[in-house]
Amino acid sequence: MYAPAGVKTSKDFPVPDRMKAWVLGDPGQLTLKDKPVPVPKKAEVLVRIDAVAICATDLENIYHGPPALIEGGLPFNKNWTPGHEYMGTVAALGPGVDEYRIGQRIAVEIHAGCGQCKRCREGMYTSCHNYGLNYGDVDKGHRANGFTTDGGFCEYQVNNINTLVAIADQMSDEEGTLVVTAGTAMYALTELGGLVAGESVVVTGPGPIGLMAVAVAKALGAHPVILTGTRDNRLKIGLELGADHVVNIRKEPDVVAAVKKLNGGKGVDYVVECSAAASAVNDAVRMVNRGGKVCLAAFAHEKVPVDVAHIVRNNIYLYGIRGEGKSATHRAEAFMRQKRFDATKIHTHTFPLDDLPTAIRYAKDRVDDAIKVVVKAKMNAAQKEAAE
Repeated sequence: MYAPAGVKTSKDFPVPDRMKAWVLGDPGQLTLKDKPVPVPKKAEVLVRIDAVAICATDLENIYHGPPALIEGGLPFNKNWTPGHEYMGTVAALGPGVDEYRIGQRIAVEIHAGCGQCKRCREGMYTSCHNYGLNYGDVDKGHRANGFTTDGGFCEYQVNNINTLVAIADQMSDEEGTLVVTAGTAMYALTELGGLVAGESVVVTGPGPIGLMAVAVAKALGAHPVILTGTRDNRLKIGLELGADHVVNIRKEPDVVAAVKKLNGGKGVDYVVECSAAASAVNDAVRMVNRGGKVCLAAFAHEKVPVDVAHIVRNNIYLYGIRGEGKSATHRAEAFMRQKRFDATKIHTHTFPLDDLPTAIRYAKDRVDDAIKVVVKAKMNAAQKEAAE
């Protein structure tokens, strides 16, 4: 039985020596294998993974490679386990850890910075200068689970204590996986300088992060909150999460004019861009008023031409974010704990961990209008029947 030297365990939470884990081979090829349960070091805990949500970035990692960076290169055929949006239960404590207790339910952030570079010391651990340098003799302490180290499509994983977010016992496993998504939306608004109640926001793209951005902006008091996208069913969820107006850009020939009309004929204060569409950046900088702010939260799939002259002439501020930095997950979890919005509205499907390939197909191909697909390591009979 699992009992590494210096690691605190509990007879109430027995941990096996081996676990099931999905491993990436060639692009798009996942195989369920047997791996040793990892061992937490100083300032780390072992997490029993109870549920993992599938993110669009997981699909990028699995099918294309970047932004995953394993041993300094592409993640293929390196015995690597992807997955990063997970929650679970603390199962063992590394040396000296007393901040969390065994049996405590937590959600996790992805990034644990090195703690010693300039950016980490500023609290910008998602921009750690030592990103990916945690192999062999080059160990700077940085981790990004599911990007530079093994991720969550398995039964157990090690996490730095700085990445843990305690969650309420009343929160379901599925909702717990969405703390990271809501945290990314919160980080977007944090980086825009702190949303002031009564100011106007446009969110472009009703994917999981975009929908959470609507919910967080409304919970922070923004008005109006306008959501743009192409799918009426997702725009409807946006309304349920607090959007004051929605615009289907397939039905609206001039989305910029439509947004301004909904905002009293003028540009908005903030835009959170979550669509990754080629036209999105130029649309966003034309939606904001002079001196407005735009946050880019989506990875574009191609080079995007941008009207820099318009940005400069109008003193527009452009920000990019990566993940859920500056402890935004803690603030997002507090909102969710208070029921300020219902994050579960974006959860659509649950599958057992053993059936990860089907879950990925649902997420990738949007089968049955899938938005957020979750896999669970342990499912009861009723849950399995519902998934089928």
